Amino acid sequence: MKKTFIAPGLALMLAVGLYTQAAAQGVDTQARVWAASCAACHGTNGAGGPARGAIPVIAGQDQAVLLQKLLAYKKGELQATVMHQHAKGYSDAELERLAAYFAAQKP
Repeated sequence: MKKTFIAPGLALMLAVGLYTQAAAQGVDTQARVWAASCAACHGTNGAGGPARGAIPVIAGQDQAVLLQKLLAYKKGELQATVMHQHAKGYSDAELERLAAYFAAQKP
């Protein structure tokens, strides 16, 4: 019976530890979760993906420029294969947090 509580308890302790470490480093953990879906095209932390060259590296880019582009995709002012659809799924504040997250990453 105790075995069923050991694994969930350990998982909880690890999750709290990782969250605490990220918070101590000033990482927006929610933005990091959202950014994980970007990795399929833009690579881990936006540092370049499988179609490097065709899809831009967004890690380390200027936060204001990233936000401007994300908002333009959301408003339909900038067209792309899928980015305009992705951007529409986020509020302006969430896009701002994503831009800040990627701007803080190393290219």
